[in-house]
Parts: sequence; C-alpha cells; structure tokens
Amino acid sequence: MRKITVLICALSMVMLCSCNTSPDTPQADHTEAEHEKTLFAMDTYMSLKAYGENGGNVLEKAALQITELEDMLSVTESGSEISQINSADTAAVGISDDTTELLKASLALNKETNGAFDITLYPVSQEWGFTTNDHHIPDDKRLEELLANTGCDKIHLDDAVQKASLDKNVSIDLGGIAKGYAGKIAAETLKRNNIKSALLNMGGNVQTVGAKPDGSAWKVGIQDPEDESLLAGSVEVIDKAVITSGGYERFFIGQDGKKYHHIIDPKTGRPAENGIISSTVIGDDGALCDALSTSFYIMGVDGASEYLSRHHETDAVLIGDDNTLYITKGIEQAFEPLNSFTDARIVVIGKTG
Repeated sequence: MRKITVLICALSMVMLCSCNTSPDTPQADHTEAEHEKTLFAMDTYMSLKAYGENGGNVLEKAALQITELEDMLSVTESGSEISQINSADTAAVGISDDTTELLKASLALNKETNGAFDITLYPVSQEWGFTTNDHHIPDDKRLEELLANTGCDKIHLDDAVQKASLDKNVSIDLGGIAKGYAGKIAAETLKRNNIKSALLNMGGNVQTVGAKPDGSAWKVGIQDPEDESLLAGSVEVIDKAVITSGGYERFFIGQDGKKYHHIIDPKTGRPAENGIISSTVIGDDGALCDALSTSFYIMGVDGASEYLSRHHETDAVLIGDDNTLYITKGIEQAFEPLNSFTDARIVVIGKTG
C-alpha cells in the first residue's frame, strides 16, 4: 500500500511542476487540443498528455506500445521473453528487436559504469524480498552464494541472430532500463505522428516531446528524498527525458531500526551506501537516463562525475546524504532548488569546461 501511495504523490508533484506555470511565466496559449491517457503499467501509474488534433489517437497507440513492451520485458510474466530466457537453463532463446536492443545496451552500460549497472541482480533482490514484499536481511554467506551467480559476463547475446542465453543459475531483470525505454519508444511514436508537444509521466520517469504548447520549456519537479510531499528542485527541459532513482521509492525498516532500500550495489549485494540519496538524469535517450539514474546512485558522486566528464551530452542532479546538490554545468541555468534546498550547497560536477 505504501508503494502505491508514494507513486500517487510523486505523480501529482511532477505534474504540478511540469504543467503549471510559475508566477513569472505567462500562461500557455492552448491553441491546440489537449489529450490525456492514463494507465497502470510497469508497476506504476502513468499519465500521458499530448497536444494536437490527432493527439488522442496517437496516445492510444503509445499506451498500447507500453503495455506490449511490459508483456515482453516483464521478469514476472511467465510468457515474457525475459522469463523465457531465465527459465531456459542455458539454452539460447530467440528474442525480439526490442529485447535485443535492451540487452545490448545493458551489456555496454555495465562496462561503461564499471559494473554498477547490472541486470543479473534479480536473485539478490528476491532474497531481500524487494520483489515480493516479504522483506528480510540476508546473511553474508547467503549473499556470497547469490553473488557468485551474478555478473554480465554470464549473459551471452548473439545480436546478429537475435538469441540470448545465460550461464546456469543466472537470472536477469530489465526493470532498471525498461520503463525509460518504453518512454523513449512512446515519444518516438508521437513524433512520427506529428505530435510536437507532449508530456509522458511514467511514475518517476518523465519524457517530454518538444516544448509546451506556448513554446516554453517544461518544468519538471524532483522529489525531496526526505519528504515525499515536497520538491527538492525543478529543471526546465525541452524534448528530454528526466528520470530519478532514490532509496525512498522502495524500502523496509529492519529489526535493527535501519532503513534498507531496493537499490542493490552489485559489489556487496546490499543496498548501496555511497553518499547519494537521490539521482536524477536528464538526456535525449530515456533508456540511458533510466539506467544511469540507478548507476549514479550506486557509483556515488566521484564515479558519477567521472562518467559525466566523458559524456557531456548527459546532465544530472544528485542529492548527497548531507543535502549537497551536485549538478552538471549543462543544466546550471535550468535548475532551480526549492523548499529546504533553496540555500543548499551546490557543486558543479562532470565536464565543467
């Protein structure tokens, strides 16, 4: 129940900051019709808005694509391609273009992030109970056993013939990249059908198409990781994805009184504790932003900054556990701290030249 409540709160906050104008911004000139489609998919509530004469029909197409991708990529649906790979016991399984693309991207990102992005951690998450809500704290021996069967080197992808297989006792989960990919595919569909302005809110993942109907930037809110009713800041974007990961999304309190969140560090098998409590990534590719938002949380400020110094096309807003805001220079003028973060220390990271 808590998970659904958090999702609803996050949805309303992002919509408020994304769609409402601030006092110094003129009201949007809605000369084009507004269309909206809501759905529950990929374990979250989604609100898709598009502007234009044919917006309603195109949103229906986009929503159908999202549900089709969910059926294909879900780790829990028995007929999905991911479930088929996981249950094949080392045999190669034929896969679609979408699954091939996501596996290929996941393997590349695993190397780019020095192992922080790892789609083989599903059994570890299961052991913690994050997939079942039957939470408990595994002992060191059990985690050692599970980690022996993780690592992207145990995934075998032949993208030329679109087949994938796994080493014995290995399982994969694309949950860290699939929702961002779905937003990317939906946005491409809208653009192909001449939609020039749209906002796709996918439960913590925001994908924008073009600018607002009046030509101004969308203002997307970033949740305060310590208070789900407040925003830590907002960022103005045009035709970008804005995707946030945080330990506040799913967690439990152990008998020791400590909070244990769902973002697992592949090196330890335990919830990541590397100085970041919220990680937001802004860029052109929703799938990449989705994967990096989790990766940066695990990598910490230094690791994220090193990656960003090599990839200046990607921007980020990271919140440290001391409430320091770490932002890239590319969004320095577009980012606005809010509420308790108004006077927070801001440090520019990544490519600064």
